[in-house]
Amino acid sequence: MPADAAEQDAWLHLLLSDGLSRGAARRLLGAFGSADAVMRASSEARQRAAGPAALALDNPPATLAARLAAARTWLDGAVSDGPARALWTLADPQFPPALLQTADPPLALFAEGDPAWLARPMLAIVGSRNATAQGLDHARAFARHFSDAGWTVVSGLASGIDGAAHEGALAGSGGTVAVVGTGPDTVYPSRHRRLAERIRARGLILSEYGPGTPALPVNFPRRNRIIAGLSSGTLVVEATLQSGSLITARLAAEAGREVFAIPGSIHAPQARGCHALIRQGAKLVETATDVLEELRHPVQASLALEPDSEPGDEDDGDPLLRALGHDPVTLDALSARTGWDAAALNVRLLELELEDQVARLPGGLFQRRRGV
Repeated sequence: MPADAAEQDAWLHLLLSDGLSRGAARRLLGAFGSADAVMRASSEARQRAAGPAALALDNPPATLAARLAAARTWLDGAVSDGPARALWTLADPQFPPALLQTADPPLALFAEGDPAWLARPMLAIVGSRNATAQGLDHARAFARHFSDAGWTVVSGLASGIDGAAHEGALAGSGGTVAVVGTGPDTVYPSRHRRLAERIRARGLILSEYGPGTPALPVNFPRRNRIIAGLSSGTLVVEATLQSGSLITARLAAEAGREVFAIPGSIHAPQARGCHALIRQGAKLVETATDVLEELRHPVQASLALEPDSEPGDEDDGDPLLRALGHDPVTLDALSARTGWDAAALNVRLLELELEDQVARLPGGLFQRRRGV
């Protein structure tokens, strides 16, 4: 947190003033040396340093006072036995050093939770909001493996793959970092409230947006650069060709970080984004160990990584599981493969669904669920 109240208030003015871009704010900070000095400088001096964008500080919006009050209230509202809250600025020693190596670091981060998770090596897991059951299984299993291997899993708390990645990391021995596209006090989607509480207790929530900021579509692609910038590598589990996860992967590659992708069926729309990444040079992975062996962080020196298991192999004696294979398949195709009628297939498929071995997909498709 900034050293004194005046400097903190000055940083909040820079962060919450509409119309002041990050680039203009960085030019002002470079010219005047501190946020407090920027706010005390004359309008003319600020314009000489940052151009017309600096006028945003002279003409604050009517909502600025309320936004400043909300930020101060949030920062002061941490309870003694709850997760810590802080504002980490570019000038703060706790600001994540990995982000300083990126082209467009945030000016500051609102943080809630334990900053110690940033001291571990970090891996991002991202993917489709409309994930398949198999994709969710993969995200949880990979994240748990990484967590047990000493890595902090980073994702965006979104529906689908992001939420599953956080859950998997918390199921392991490590923690997780959620970079959100709202204020740090807002959970989106709302059904992730309980998950967010678990992350605050055994992880960290980060946001460059002030408390009270709602879920605005424009903010989510912007937060992806932070997810990519924090992490040594980014794993894309499932993604369509229009997925925001591909933005994260591109930003990771531009920052010199590794990009990994899990392949899928050539018939599955949720696999096409991953296949496009692989064609562009992302590393194809089949197991969590594939990722860890590529990155080889020193934290693994003392960890004996076991080969990834393949849950479900023992069930290959089931003729219906063999007939399902690993691609989505229709009931008609299963009938042709097995010789069973629709009634018998539906009974057995329901049993396998209840055992979490088969997932029913949109369009009347079925797919076998496998771990990593």
